[in-house]
Amino acid sequence: MKILLVADLHYALKQFDWLLSEAPHYDVVVMAGDFLDLSSLATLEAQIVVVNTYLKRIAEKTQLVVCSGNHDLEAEEEGERVASWIRSLGGTRICRDGQHVLTGNTLISALPWWDGPLTKTAVRDQLARDAEARPEAGSWIWAHHAPPADSGLSWGGSRSYGDSDLVQWIEAFRPDIVFSGHVHQAPFISDGAWADQISGAWCFNMGQQPGPIPSHIAVSLEADEAIWLSQMGLSRVSLSGHGSPTSLDALPDWF
Repeated sequence: MKILLVADLHYALKQFDWLLSEAPHYDVVVMAGDFLDLSSLATLEAQIVVVNTYLKRIAEKTQLVVCSGNHDLEAEEEGERVASWIRSLGGTRICRDGQHVLTGNTLISALPWWDGPLTKTAVRDQLARDAEARPEAGSWIWAHHAPPADSGLSWGGSRSYGDSDLVQWIEAFRPDIVFSGHVHQAPFISDGAWADQISGAWCFNMGQQPGPIPSHIAVSLEADEAIWLSQMGLSRVSLSGHGSPTSLDALPDWF
């Protein structure tokens, strides 16, 4: 299985165009939050209409998994902000907030951005339910916008912007892979990272870059490796190892 991870497109329509063209080359596309941009001149309502169209078109080409980020919250329920538009997404090939999808022997869970105790409890409850559906000999992958706290993935240059509850959930439920975003600069700065291992789980944050092609991560479960592609170049990690990422001069054959 080949999986593409992006996040933090923030209504960069050229990057959505690129993703639409790349989607057919992957078995699964994971978009880990922040589809919208709160600083855009376009209203959130207008952005949602456009992004919805892109998501439906991507799902026509491959399995799509989406989770909300902090920029995607457009409604309020019981005093907490939520991305109701993401929860309303339909289609047999769109897995969104609060759902999971089983592709082959790989279970992927889409976890919403939590803005308060009610949504945080809902995430914890979802993980407990999804753990029951985990294939015995397969992999379990999470999509969660905020990266784990106190990791290079969440390092902003002066402090961590990660989720400490996510660290506890990783320790409790032991996923194989966690896909995140949120901290745009983390992979590009000193003491930051695009890949980290936490309690045995490989955790990833591809970062954000300008231009028509977003920084992204491609994972091959068969080749047991992940590669990071950005304006900084190419880097890889072995999913079966415990080493640090290494630079690549060329793309692997599976890519």
